[in-house]
Amino acid sequence: MNPSAALSPRPRGTRLGRAAGKHRGGYLPHCPSRRAPAAPPRGSSVRLAGGPAVPCAIAVARPRPARAGGRSLGASLGRVGELAPPPPLRWPGAGSERAPGSPARRGHGRAPAAALLPRAAAVRRGGAEPGRAGSDPSRHYWRYVACRLWREGCEQPQEEASGEPQGWSLPLVGQDYLEILSSWYCRFGKCCETGDCRIANNITGLELDLSRRLHGQHLAKDVILKAVQGFLETPQSEKALALSFHGWSGTGKNFVARMIADHLYRDGLKSECVKVFISLYHFPHPKYVGLYKVELKKQISETVQLCKQSLFIFDEAEKLHSGLLDAIKPYMDHYDSIDGVDYRRSIFLFLSNIGGSIINQVTLDFWRAGRAREEITMEYLEQHLRLELLESTDGGFAHSHLLQENLIDFFVPFLPLENRHVKLCVQDAFLAHSLPYTEEVLDEVVRTMVFIPEEKLFSAQGCKSVSHRINYFLP
Repeated sequence: MNPSAALSPRPRGTRLGRAAGKHRGGYLPHCPSRRAPAAPPRGSSVRLAGGPAVPCAIAVARPRPARAGGRSLGASLGRVGELAPPPPLRWPGAGSERAPGSPARRGHGRAPAAALLPRAAAVRRGGAEPGRAGSDPSRHYWRYVACRLWREGCEQPQEEASGEPQGWSLPLVGQDYLEILSSWYCRFGKCCETGDCRIANNITGLELDLSRRLHGQHLAKDVILKAVQGFLETPQSEKALALSFHGWSGTGKNFVARMIADHLYRDGLKSECVKVFISLYHFPHPKYVGLYKVELKKQISETVQLCKQSLFIFDEAEKLHSGLLDAIKPYMDHYDSIDGVDYRRSIFLFLSNIGGSIINQVTLDFWRAGRAREEITMEYLEQHLRLELLESTDGGFAHSHLLQENLIDFFVPFLPLENRHVKLCVQDAFLAHSLPYTEEVLDEVVRTMVFIPEEKLFSAQGCKSVSHRINYFLP
């Protein structure tokens, strides 16, 4: 029987085999190959247009001898692996195939070498097969791979846009494998020209982490989550988002900044879209403020050009020179663009100890009045916080144009931590190191902390030294 008899006539877009001189393993285009990273696994099945599911186990990894015009099929194809015969099924539109259950015949279902070689060459060149422009399933598949990994070839070909049936689609399981491959590739390599492909914007994860790991900060949880979520969900923001965190050391300001970076970007603080500036480390000498300005503006501009959604964190903001703060003011103002660059998708975080005293005093007053700290509202505390910032003589942050022109969107207060909050931090530290603990051990660690004022109500160090203190209580 002529080996091409089972293939003709056939529906547009289907093909039983292809080969290339480099490959030794024969396979069907819709079945897995050792060289096809995102193909469905052996034993799964795919469906050709109009036909039944074809088990992928029919692929053969080693060539077998077959005669084709006096030469073996392997010799005719340049030692290409032989295509195995398909299972007993009825291809739509084919009148010469055998009925299900009939005995297999030698060479049934194999495509002639002369027909396979032009197709293989066309696929290797990235083009369509002769006479079948745009309908090659393998070309469709690899274009999909290139689009997902390298963001190339994502445009829809004219033949596909015309609505003609292609006779092939990526199996669901193949899509799952391609998602895994894409994630793996992008984790170890640069998968696009900008850093935006590494943006996660995992608001659900951020909300969960804030509720589980940030203790004693009901105001910060609510304000930060709503501010970040609202900003990211706004298609076109009027300005960059600017948040200013205030409170004592150890209350969670840096902890939350790191948490935001981890959930907005796959690489967290290591992302190319995130820049952290520490005042006394990056800008230590006041006499070099002019040079610092140039370098700071350059880094912000380059980062935003790489990632439209960038995150800038300024730690110890109260120690920043007012000239530096004024230099970055335009990037947080209501401008559509500056020198052709749009900064309105950026996020600026300022971490400062300024305002810690008034925050502590308000919290203490509530406790002395017999009221729960959860009754403190943002409206009540923000008024006191703004007044202290304007009256502060500490550094240039309070006297910069950022405050004077109301470019800070939210002043986020971090309340002082009580005994019960520090105990939760100790518990988290044990869990993070997978160490066993008891209630007695937790209480013992908390007793080593310093609490103020005379009521011994607030932890002077917050939770900052907890992770190191637990080492003294390990067996």
